[in-house]
Amino acid sequence: MAPEKTEDEPTIGRLVNDASRDISTLISKEIQLAKSELKLSIKFGVTGVVFFAAAAFIVVLAIIMFSVALAYFINWNGDGLALHWAFLIVFGLYLALAGLLGFLGIKQVKQAGPPEQAIEQGKQIPSALKGSSKD
Repeated sequence: MAPEKTEDEPTIGRLVNDASRDISTLISKEIQLAKSELKLSIKFGVTGVVFFAAAAFIVVLAIIMFSVALAYFINWNGDGLALHWAFLIVFGLYLALAGLLGFLGIKQVKQAGPPEQAIEQGKQIPSALKGSSKD
């Protein structure tokens, strides 16, 4: 004999309905969690950027003070080069340093390329969703 169905046993339709509702709830909770984590990360990120900006400003002030001190060191209390030549030498040093850093920056930018691995993986997504794989 076939076992009798009781009303406590769920039907397949009810199980599918419950599973889809649970998955929907899980996804919405994951999205809420991601949003709250992003808000917190952005808050810490902005605070960090402000601290870095303040540090960079102080470094700029320190470089200015170092430049003046270096020029006066070259002048050596009037016994070295004239003060205007000392400041011109410091200016030339910074100009040479800026040129070197610019050259190195251009060299690095030319080496940058597209994210080839990410592009290749992105091209494989449609076939993976269809169920076929190219290995």
